[in-house]
Amino acid sequence: MTAVDTAYNYSRYEGHRALTGEAGELLDRFEVSTKVGYFPDGHDLDPDRLRAAVAEAGEALGRVPDTVFLHNPEHDPGRFAVACETLAACQAAGLCRAWGVATWNPLPLVPVAAGVPVRPDVVMVRAGLAVPGPVLDAAEHLAHKLSGRAVWGMAPFAGDPSDPVWSGVDTGLFLEPGQPTVSSVQARLAAAFAVPSVSRIAVGTSQPDHLAELAAAPRIAASTQTVHAYRTLLRERAGHGKESVRATHHG
Repeated sequence: MTAVDTAYNYSRYEGHRALTGEAGELLDRFEVSTKVGYFPDGHDLDPDRLRAAVAEAGEALGRVPDTVFLHNPEHDPGRFAVACETLAACQAAGLCRAWGVATWNPLPLVPVAAGVPVRPDVVMVRAGLAVPGPVLDAAEHLAHKLSGRAVWGMAPFAGDPSDPVWSGVDTGLFLEPGQPTVSSVQARLAAAFAVPSVSRIAVGTSQPDHLAELAAAPRIAASTQTVHAYRTLLRERAGHGKESVRATHHG
């Protein structure tokens, strides 16, 4: 692991200072990304508040963040373009080295992405087998429209790697055959790198054993053929669902 991802609102808005306190001088060995958009009184994409939050993040970390993301801008798609311009201006002012968009649900952002006059360095989206098909497609469309140079993933286990629902999923089917034996958790992470295609994935640090298992996982290749078949199945199921809704509506 060579990177740490955090956010302005984590740990009751003390996450940056907590990270600095725990890591100390070791923090300089890591690439650090953070997110802005949430405040004690709620979500807000006001340009002045965003810029102040980016500056405050740098002060608390004792260094300029490598990447600053807009945090869940889908809550206010009408101000998405202006918020992107604000982070681009923060980058130009030296308050961050790069900027990006981190979205849990990219569907509301796709229709307005064409109106964004600046281009992020990174787009961060949900990745993995628990992400609904329409959200996966929207994530890819958003990254394409914004022309982000990189796509990162997050939440590959839908928040709980030990959820019983995973016991019914043979994630080994998503891997290329003939590779080293891995655990179910490691296989799920490998599959998440391909659903959708991302270059890195943020995982939680609350369970040290879980984190160690992921860190020890070898580089495992996902089966392109299986992933393609899976995504096709998701689209077909989504299409059938729409037909059912229309039939019920007109029925």
